[in-house]
Amino acid sequence: TVLSEKPTTFTITVTSEAGENDETVQTTLKFTYGEKYPDETPLYEIVSQENLDDNDVTNIIKLLEQQAEENLGMVMIFTLVSAVQEKLNEIVDQIKTRREEEKKQKEREAEEEEKQRFHGTPVTIENFLNWKAKFDAELLEIKRKKMKEEEQAGKNKLSGKQLFEMDHNLDTSDIQFLEE
Repeated sequence: TVLSEKPTTFTITVTSEAGENDETVQTTLKFTYGEKYPDETPLYEIVSQENLDDNDVTNIIKLLEQQAEENLGMVMIFTLVSAVQEKLNEIVDQIKTRREEEKKQKEREAEEEEKQRFHGTPVTIENFLNWKAKFDAELLEIKRKKMKEEEQAGKNKLSGKQLFEMDHNLDTSDIQFLEE
């Protein structure tokens, strides 16, 4: 987009190729020709940018400076824009690589957690003796509770002989059942 004729000022929007999930990075460069262009570098600035962080913007500015110095005396806007295009494509590739590395790192961490879960605590004599003491105490407590329950239930519970002595109908109940 041409902004003015004197001095010649225009903007060019440079977009990277679509990366993973159709993600792109984009920047709009503003160029202004000086009176001695192409024997002097044009004035340039980044007017807007999309999906770029500050570090990437700084790298693009450095790239523009380097390319402008290398191409003094020649028409250089196409070269500058091409260099920025390549840099943006590299940034998209770096983003893709970074995501893949993060994904691999998460997988490694999940794998390590899985190993830790199955690895458990190494058994030493001290660990075993501590565990054994706790285990025996728990078993003893369970046995005490069970014995108390049996004692309490046993007071009200009658033996088979006592049941027959109390209820004489039980003598004939089995015979009636078999006859039916």
